[in-house]
Amino acid sequence: MFDTNPFHDLLGFLTPAIMQAYIVLMFLAVIGGTIIDTIHKKSAKYFFENAQKAQQSARRTVSGGEKASLAIATLTNEVLTSSEFCNPQRRMSHLLTMYGFIIFVVTTVTLIFGYPTPAEATPGILVTLWHIGALMVCVGGYWFWFFIRCDVNSEGKPWYKLVRADLFIVSLLATTSFALAWSFGHSYVFWGTLFFILFVTSSTVLFTTVLWSKFAHMFFKPAAAYQKKVTKADGSQENLPDLGELTDAELQAKYPDIPTYMGETPAYMGLGIKRESPNHY
Repeated sequence: MFDTNPFHDLLGFLTPAIMQAYIVLMFLAVIGGTIIDTIHKKSAKYFFENAQKAQQSARRTVSGGEKASLAIATLTNEVLTSSEFCNPQRRMSHLLTMYGFIIFVVTTVTLIFGYPTPAEATPGILVTLWHIGALMVCVGGYWFWFFIRCDVNSEGKPWYKLVRADLFIVSLLATTSFALAWSFGHSYVFWGTLFFILFVTSSTVLFTTVLWSKFAHMFFKPAAAYQKKVTKADGSQENLPDLGELTDAELQAKYPDIPTYMGETPAYMGLGIKRESPNHY
């Protein structure tokens, strides 16, 4: 199983051209869905207008080199290592799911386009990576679904409660789960056929529902993280006031409520809501 291209079993009723056309259609569906989502939610307009406001209140000019370093920092921190997650379990779950999904998609495309027929000897490492990618998504995704989700972990709602926001993670888990089930059961005609149909159905839902799911979020998130770093660097701070130290006399004169309610030397207030896990249901 781990050294045989699983898509070669489909050659009896699906040609390589059909499988390749399906991959292209799903790719176009993601691009089209993301563009429509951007127009519908006016995300690009929001980022542009927010950047314009930030430039008007900027205290310094950020050079091109500094912007490049901020872009690299965004790539290495927020994108590649997901450092914005304070919860280490949530961060690990996210990384497993993200890298598993990337490996799964890349190896799927490689297996279908690079080795379309048994005559093209498929390297065993590609097949192994295909299974590993799917397993990583399942481990990270089910870990998140049953134990980490805020509405389940913190609000006490049942894991099987579904809302539209769950469309992405549910279809993603269904895609990789049925892919593994199809790979394991492909030698049995009935089960192999059933799991393959479910695999294709769930993957079609995953890639064609970008407009209604959180799929496009993965493209907007790095842009938002980069813009936030730029606003900190140029001093605009997303048009929020720079409070500084609460013990500063000039600041207390500007905001007299600080010493009134917190004293002349306000104490460190502690971790606040991060003091403990919010499991109080």
